[in-house]
Amino acid sequence: MTEAGTQNHPTIGWIGLGKMGLPIVGNLLKAGFDVVVYDVDSRRTEELAQRGARASKDIAGVAASAHLILSIIPDDVALQKVALGPQGVIANARDGAVYIDMSTVSPAISETVRDAARARAVDFIAAPVSGSTVLAEKAQLTVFASGPKPAFERTLPVFEALSARQYYVGADQQARYLKLAINHLVGSTAVLLAEALTLGKKGGLDWAEMLTVIGDSAAASPLIKYKLEPLKQRDFSPAFSSTQMLKDMTLVVDAGDAAGVPMAAASLVREQFAQYVNGDGAELDFFSIVRAVESAAGIEG
Repeated sequence: MTEAGTQNHPTIGWIGLGKMGLPIVGNLLKAGFDVVVYDVDSRRTEELAQRGARASKDIAGVAASAHLILSIIPDDVALQKVALGPQGVIANARDGAVYIDMSTVSPAISETVRDAARARAVDFIAAPVSGSTVLAEKAQLTVFASGPKPAFERTLPVFEALSARQYYVGADQQARYLKLAINHLVGSTAVLLAEALTLGKKGGLDWAEMLTVIGDSAAASPLIKYKLEPLKQRDFSPAFSSTQMLKDMTLVVDAGDAAGVPMAAASLVREQFAQYVNGDGAELDFFSIVRAVESAAGIEG
């Protein structure tokens, strides 16, 4: 393919090849897209190059290579570094480019990037994703996107190649707020379930049987059903770590404070995870928070 890609599959610039970025780019390559990639870890870039991607030595090179530039990176600080500055995406993007950030970050930093993009006539789409690394590998993620509608429509074929569902939710930062609202529910569910399970355990219930009944009850959400088997086995391998959940719950609380929304429940959940990651649970799955509640209740193991 040329640097312009093909009519149906334009060249994509991609920044960030972590747990989510690697499988997502793999699916884009399978779908026939020409993808130029960059990551701070050159080994990841090389891995994708062996699978058909084109490696770039820096962010500026990615930005200059395509009209659609996407990133999925850890946090606000990383987004600021990637998007802004003389070697960042905005300064080096082509005229008429669209920059799509799929990270979970604050509305505040997203607005800063939006403003910088507008100043250069670059469209900016906020498009965080929901789903695990397993769903990323299967191209079954959910995308929440907001920004200029024509730019979203240009990017939709890319979203369709990496996700099962795509929601356009508004012209500005609505996708950021939706992602944080959902992550609030996810993080809070883990703590609520941990307390409920510990109460049942104290009451003499069998662990596996209790989980089976909860999974068949009115309280069972898709999230709880998804976590039933790992919980029964007490398998806390990290699909999403406690450290990552602490970061997201902090974003939730801070966004609420900035918007003037009382976040009493979110603050309590954040505090639970803050205490937990200071122990031995930092890199375990966030549903392992049940271990902290059990310990506080005097239950060992």
